[in-house]
Amino acid sequence: MTDKKINLKFTSVLIAVVFITWIIHEFAHWLTSEALGYDTIMRLNGTSPMEGENPTDIHKIITSSAGPIITIIQGLAAYAFLKYRKWNKYIYAFLFTAFFMRFMASVMNLVMLNDEGRISVYLQLGTFTLPIMVTGLLFYLVFRTSKKYELNWKFHLLTTVIINIAITTLILTDQYFKIRLL
Repeated sequence: MTDKKINLKFTSVLIAVVFITWIIHEFAHWLTSEALGYDTIMRLNGTSPMEGENPTDIHKIITSSAGPIITIIQGLAAYAFLKYRKWNKYIYAFLFTAFFMRFMASVMNLVMLNDEGRISVYLQLGTFTLPIMVTGLLFYLVFRTSKKYELNWKFHLLTTVIINIAITTLILTDQYFKIRLL
């Protein structure tokens, strides 16, 4: 029998996975910008060049792509583990978080351009082409895994609620406290 219960341990792990995914995503942006020669600030919910730094458009796009690429790699790695190994809800948390994080970023393109939206506009593909492609890929991986392990809607609903609360907490914490990590 596979463990599909949402208990305190899973909730704690899920919150940690959201934090880890978020930090790695932002760190990829920061590291790329630094590697391109720009002094960069990393906060909980974003990176930005230091005052006086003026990245070129192509460098902005390369930097924007780094976060989603690492998040996609995370999702693919979790999917591969779950496809070729046995069920592990803690590994599934890494896949579902990658999907949900990119899904929410795609939705936010309605308000302001996010990573994939910014790249998509730069490549003249329209705002939502790359966001839909990335979200679609990660959704497909979640769907295949969910089908394989017969995950029900209650499991996904509770997982979504927990992730949403964790993401909202991260974003609001960054907005109100402006925590600089690097």
